[in-house]
Amino acid sequence: MKFNLLIINVLLLVFSACAQKDTTIEASTYTYAVETVVEDLNIPWGMAFLPDGSMLITEKSGKLILFKDDTKQQITGVPEVYNRGQGGLMDVILHPDYKNNGWIYISYASPEGDEDGGNTAIMRAKLNGNELIQKEVLYKATPNTTKGKHFGSRIAFDKEGFLYFSAGERGERDINPQDITRDNGKIYRLNDDGSIPANNPFVDEPNAKKAIYSYGHRNPQGMILHPTTGEIWVHEHGPKGGDEINIIKKGANYGWPVVTYGQNYSGTSITSESSRPDMEGPIYYWIPSIAPSGMVYITSDKYPHLKNNLLIGSLKFQYLELDILEDEKVVKRERLLEGIGRVRDVKQGPDGFIYVAVEGLGIVKLITTETKK
Repeated sequence: MKFNLLIINVLLLVFSACAQKDTTIEASTYTYAVETVVEDLNIPWGMAFLPDGSMLITEKSGKLILFKDDTKQQITGVPEVYNRGQGGLMDVILHPDYKNNGWIYISYASPEGDEDGGNTAIMRAKLNGNELIQKEVLYKATPNTTKGKHFGSRIAFDKEGFLYFSAGERGERDINPQDITRDNGKIYRLNDDGSIPANNPFVDEPNAKKAIYSYGHRNPQGMILHPTTGEIWVHEHGPKGGDEINIIKKGANYGWPVVTYGQNYSGTSITSESSRPDMEGPIYYWIPSIAPSGMVYITSDKYPHLKNNLLIGSLKFQYLELDILEDEKVVKRERLLEGIGRVRDVKQGPDGFIYVAVEGLGIVKLITTETKK
């Protein structure tokens, strides 16, 4: 394995005057290094760690890579992907009982269907050597569209074994997110085999998409299981401003585009409302937008300053953001690895180290190098 050591100071995060007032900024007392673990990746969208220490990595272009024994091996049998704009091969996770059942779950932009273009799909499969077998499409959002915007899509399991995934509103903000009879702009919940849970919130609603768990979302590209509360947390892209962190609640409406803290990219107003009593508000929002991608709640003792807080990738500003929590409130923010590149995903490995997927670079490991006096 080749390692390129790069010492990168944790820098102070500078806010615009319109940022939220409840966060305070302090310079970190730590410095960090990164070691390059997997080189020469283009857009590594997601990663998952196998029990034998190897790693599965998705490339947006449609390649699924097994990194084992310091070697990248391309997996065959990957479904056809619609690789356009923000769509392609996206997230990958293992079933919580992977050691016994071998199920791998992937999200991707699928061209299957009568219409041109593609839409977000979820598949499960098993790995046999370097081949995906026993492939089952669990969900395919419809209809297809040739737009390249807002596919989502992250995947997570909760403590009860339910499968959650996100699908962005595909650039149809006035059509999809507020309509539960339509896919897109939603968080979905399935059983691990793709069947619909009997207690999903809209199973008895006529014409509703029965897999929907919450709605009114724009483009969620971060999703985790909170290890203490058991809640599903997501972050999602806002427009110009208004990226959000949300705690997902059964049947809740998260407001897009009726309420938002953002505005059109032209600077014009989307809505005069940032909240409504019947809509679920974010626990945090960013102004300006950082374009968040990937998220992890740190439980490892290897990083005392990071433990019990969030790490989130920034595509726009090309750094790793530390969001320091008090209960369910972000109280401080810091920039780590500033200038490293577009951070697409971040995970805590089984060895306790933090791994970061960076576009045009690869997978790097975060190392604490110094505590400042």
